[in-house]
Amino acid sequence: MTLNTPGRLLVVDDEPNIRDLLAASLRFAGFEVTTAANGREALAAARADQPDLIVLDVMLPDMDGFTVTRRLRDTGTHIPVLFLTAKDNTEDKVHGLTVGGDDYVTKPFSLEEVVARIRAILRRTGHGSDEEADDAVLRVADVELDEDSHEVRRAGLDIELSPTEFKLLRYLMINAGRVVNKTQILDHVWDYGWVGDAAIVESYISYLRRKLDVRPGDAPLPPLIHTKRGVGYVMRLPREGER
Repeated sequence: MTLNTPGRLLVVDDEPNIRDLLAASLRFAGFEVTTAANGREALAAARADQPDLIVLDVMLPDMDGFTVTRRLRDTGTHIPVLFLTAKDNTEDKVHGLTVGGDDYVTKPFSLEEVVARIRAILRRTGHGSDEEADDAVLRVADVELDEDSHEVRRAGLDIELSPTEFKLLRYLMINAGRVVNKTQILDHVWDYGWVGDAAIVESYISYLRRKLDVRPGDAPLPPLIHTKRGVGYVMRLPREGER
């Protein structure tokens, strides 16, 4: 990896539109990007180019992404892998991590989430550049979340959050401006095997709103977490007439 780029990526997807969109977006984010359209091309490119991370679609025409990852691992290649999957069940996600994947994103995904997860993996695996240090801080409106120090601030004031509240806020911030439903939140905040009541999401959204929006003795701050009834939740600045 060069000192002037946050990382070299290999994007693997058999759908040209998705592959080209991802590659263009990741280049815009500062990454060097090469692409492959199937498992055989992915294996060849990974061995030839030695990227810092592979963004790998699970459903490929010749071999699935799990097989690609297993073959890389069996030959001693330990390049981090972020799976792209249309499969939204626990078994597939756990299988992906078992064969040596580092994380996954479920289609349809937001490009912001893909970039955030790539950067998190690169930092965790020691591939992130020094210039990328500030990317550990997520910002939406006047809220800042520091992933390294686990600190949250709004309008410059510290906010104490539980580990679950922190993960929930992080997920909402990664997807800022995009509505996420309860299933997606449970999947990413409560992990893959959650079998409890989905109403827990409503409870934690309520806790988070109180901590973000309310200051004792002061007028409430503009709400940032909004409910889209029957759909899910979205984090953004309020629109005219919203409270």
